[in-house]
Amino acid sequence: MSQKTRLATLAGVTVALAVSAALAFPFVSVAQPLPAGWLAVGEAQSLKASAGTPRLPSSVTSDDGATVRITDAARVIVGGDDVIGIMEALGLGSRVFAAPESSVTAAGRKAPHHFLFNRTTGAEGVLSLDGTLFIGNSLRRHAKLSETLRQTGLPAIVIDDLQPAPQKIRKTANAFGLKTEGETLARDLERQYREAAAIARELPRRARVIHISATGGGGRPTVGGKDTAAANLIRLAGGTNIGDDAKTGDYTALSNEGMVAAAPEIVLLTRSDLELFGGDAGIWRSYPALKQTPAGQKNQIWVMPDEQLKIVGVHSGAGALALTKALKAFTSK
Repeated sequence: MSQKTRLATLAGVTVALAVSAALAFPFVSVAQPLPAGWLAVGEAQSLKASAGTPRLPSSVTSDDGATVRITDAARVIVGGDDVIGIMEALGLGSRVFAAPESSVTAAGRKAPHHFLFNRTTGAEGVLSLDGTLFIGNSLRRHAKLSETLRQTGLPAIVIDDLQPAPQKIRKTANAFGLKTEGETLARDLERQYREAAAIARELPRRARVIHISATGGGGRPTVGGKDTAAANLIRLAGGTNIGDDAKTGDYTALSNEGMVAAAPEIVLLTRSDLELFGGDAGIWRSYPALKQTPAGQKNQIWVMPDEQLKIVGVHSGAGALALTKALKAFTSK
């Protein structure tokens, strides 16, 4: 079966119409063995709730303040992997009808349609997909869009990505009429957070961790700042995020001098970013000063699943547990 896609520009939104549901994205690949000395960090603790069928109609309050009645969740257009991951955990992954091009979740990759979601995304392009529900995940990007979509009759809500994951879980589940299942998921995640925090409190010291990314800065090599999902995870796991010290908010570039001065002990990145960098050689090219840091000199490069490190959602509890256990082993040497 052909795996080509046809690209169509529709009123400000670029939509990739997938010919095959098994389309292979360049930023997602089968996990390859890591270079010698590197560490794979991750926990196979998937949170799931027994659901799979929405109980509709539901009436929910969107994070932009609108009250929205939802009657049909057969074809859901979703703005981010955090919401998609929650839908998967609720057994609703097959209802993801359209997802961002950069999705790393299984349901996001398998969605029939893919598109570029940004601040210029047009309502006409979203409407052309013929979905039955729109769920955005950013007030900055999706509030105005959702308002316009509602005016046309398409139910649209925003579940902002900047809030804690348990809140996002409860709100997403409520949208599908699955309040009980959502509460179960949220409490399970909170339990994982508590377990990770308990381990973190007993660490001998706080290791200095730098999160690097090939995608966070629009395709430029960057460092994760204090407002990123990775920064929250590092802090919860008992590490010191270099981006906090650098006073950066989101993803930003760091000079060679700044990299050396930051003196990270551990470099943290995701599997997909490793592939985008072109493996270990690409990382050293992108961050030439990294070799001069304690992390580079001792080859302390840790690689985590995307959904555990870069998404504040149902997998972040497993990520926090995995990272704090790795930090415990590292700081106890």
